[in-house]
Amino acid sequence: MTQQPAIVLVRGDITEQHVDAIVNAANTSLLGGGGVDGAIHRRGGPEILAECRALRASHYGRGLPTGQAVATTAGRLDAEHVIHTAGPVWSAEHDRSDLLASCYRSALALAAELGAKTVAFPAISTGTYGWPMDDAARIAVRTVRAATLPPVAEVRFVLFGEYAYVEFGAALAARY
Repeated sequence: MTQQPAIVLVRGDITEQHVDAIVNAANTSLLGGGGVDGAIHRRGGPEILAECRALRASHYGRGLPTGQAVATTAGRLDAEHVIHTAGPVWSAEHDRSDLLASCYRSALALAAELGAKTVAFPAISTGTYGWPMDDAARIAVRTVRAATLPPVAEVRFVLFGEYAYVEFGAALAARY
């Protein structure tokens, strides 16, 4: 029987995690940006950007579609891979929950394909993309709970601030 990955909450900096794969809340350009994306590129070094540029020059000339994921080296990060996923911008008029859930599903499927046992996620789309933290946490936890993708055995939600940590804790305590 296939088991769901264990879910762990960590308050801290995702770039300091020792895991097989770190998920980057990337923008569709794959060329770096602010928030988690910028931190991963800065700490990981130029190797990550070089691979992202190569991806843009080949498969993703128009950018990474929202909800999809692609992997690169982790450069100087303490991981084997960075899995970049482009989250949706939150909208009060349009329900984009499926796209946000797709970020988690796509990243987990790619992590499994890469043989990753441990995966660290940020709170995708909750920064400049404006997704309400409580809703993002509910979607993230529900999506990971539904996953059964060996060899992924542990998913860490690495949350930078106390508010995110509390909201993800509440989502983890709830049964959706």
